[in-house]
Amino acid sequence: MKIAISGKGGVGKTTLAACLSKYYANKNHKVIAVDADPDANLAAVLGIGYDEASKITPLVEMKKLIEERTGAKPGGYGAFFKLNPKVDDIPQKFGIDIDGVRLLVAGTIKAGGSGCYCPENVLLKSLFRHLVVNREEIVILDMEAGIEHLGRGTCESMDALIIVVEPGLRSVQTAWTVRKMSLDLGIRDLFIVVNKVRTDEEEKLIEDNLGDFVILGKLPYSDRVRESDLKHFSPCGADEEFKKSIEEIANKLDKYINKK
Repeated sequence: MKIAISGKGGVGKTTLAACLSKYYANKNHKVIAVDADPDANLAAVLGIGYDEASKITPLVEMKKLIEERTGAKPGGYGAFFKLNPKVDDIPQKFGIDIDGVRLLVAGTIKAGGSGCYCPENVLLKSLFRHLVVNREEIVILDMEAGIEHLGRGTCESMDALIIVVEPGLRSVQTAWTVRKMSLDLGIRDLFIVVNKVRTDEEEKLIEDNLGDFVILGKLPYSDRVRESDLKHFSPCGADEEFKKSIEEIANKLDKYINKK
């Protein structure tokens, strides 16, 4: 199973990525969770202390690794480099095990048009393609709002893209933007998870603006989940109703993918 999770910043996509990863790991599946968001928080949400998490160097910033694998120094301009660098050993060598989840902090692909970043981009895109196309583990990608990390071949091999939205039309608009990008790249299986819902009115407002999106599930607003961010503990087991909602989302996703 290969899942990408996207959405506007602050909607809770990292929380969903972490809790789904923990859910599958607790079911004795091998799981690789990839933090591909510039605001890397997946390690902390999985349960690592913030001090320890802040010391993790994203792969995109590992200059020695990038030069070793691509043959070019990061930030160089006009250099020749390998377009298919070796990446199959990266999960084992650079991943961190957190309660059965192997975490990779990838960092983010640099903006288009900045040629000096090509070696970094090539390494990350090669890694994502390897994880999605060639690995047997469950792979969950915590993406930024866009999906620039993914190329056409990678997208076509994804089992699902989950877009997280919260009450508010800006996050819904981001969902429509991500959907267009996804369809252009070949992802056809898109789902919505609605987060932080407090009232029936909020839920109806979101649903009325989501058109024909398939809603995979809803996560309730939880003071305990909010408290987990303030007091630095994983939210995944903090609230029984929230935990049950994660399980229901995972079960619906499993049933859908098993039908394919």
